[in-house]
Amino acid sequence: MSATTAHGTASAVQTAVADSFSAWHDLISASFVPLHVRSTDAEHFHGRLRSRLLDELSIVEVTATGHSVHRTPSLIDSSDRPYFKLNLQLSGTGILVQDQREALLLPGDLAIYDTNRPYTLAFASDFRTLVLMFPHDALEMPVGSVGRLTARRLPSDRGLGRMISPFMTQLAENLDILSGPSGHRLAHNTVDLLSTLLSAELDREGISSERPHDELFANIRRYIEANLADPDLSPASVAGAHFISTRHLHNVFQEAGTTVASWIRSRRLENCRRELRDPLMAHRPVSNVAARWGFVDAAHFSRIFRAAFGEPPSAYRRAGNI
Repeated sequence: MSATTAHGTASAVQTAVADSFSAWHDLISASFVPLHVRSTDAEHFHGRLRSRLLDELSIVEVTATGHSVHRTPSLIDSSDRPYFKLNLQLSGTGILVQDQREALLLPGDLAIYDTNRPYTLAFASDFRTLVLMFPHDALEMPVGSVGRLTARRLPSDRGLGRMISPFMTQLAENLDILSGPSGHRLAHNTVDLLSTLLSAELDREGISSERPHDELFANIRRYIEANLADPDLSPASVAGAHFISTRHLHNVFQEAGTTVASWIRSRRLENCRRELRDPLMAHRPVSNVAARWGFVDAAHFSRIFRAAFGEPPSAYRRAGNI
């Protein structure tokens, strides 16, 4: 048998070992998103995955001999939900290519990429890396903004990387103790930290200055985030708070590839989704969770939640407790 998997409980660390390259192809495509894999020495290949699923955040430690993975347009077309993946290089070196950029990753380096666009990740020799995969809407940043940071090396010796890289390294070393309410909270705290890191990188590299509306957009996003619980939050109220016309507001969001209303709705839904899966919030009725984030009509909330996540909020909560 070319691949073995050790399973514990649903909340335990899952370990899978592949002793053949074909088994590895199946294993990583099942663990992440469908990928093509290549190796110059497939006969002597060996790979291992240690993974933990915390809500919708997958944390996977990958240890393997050298090979490359490729996300192609045809594979993207056959996939449903888009994800971001963050790599932390733990040992060895890697090369990440996406959006006509290339990043050489050394131990301690971080890099983000998008499963909804083609990419290549190549390792010339033995390596170990930590991969975090999470849905686009889990990140408090527009996809277009994150897209300006894909395949960029985020080093561990500069800026917030000095704090976040060691934190991520500790995640890799302690997958077995991430469980229960604390594990759930830590998963979301990790994604929030990444939002902070990526926002800081945009500011540090002056990438945001490429678009005149970006500073205003950042201020508006912070305002929306702070007022999501207000059921009267609307494009008109947001525009008024920033002394701009609603037309100007819509133009700012259009540059980022979204709309004001859809951004407010997606951020509210994401916060509801988090609380419905949070064990510490299990005592709160679904209607109470919805109202906390500005959804005053329970039936309307149920409809749009189901449209976004594929099932009603009550069923979503039950599935997270199985």
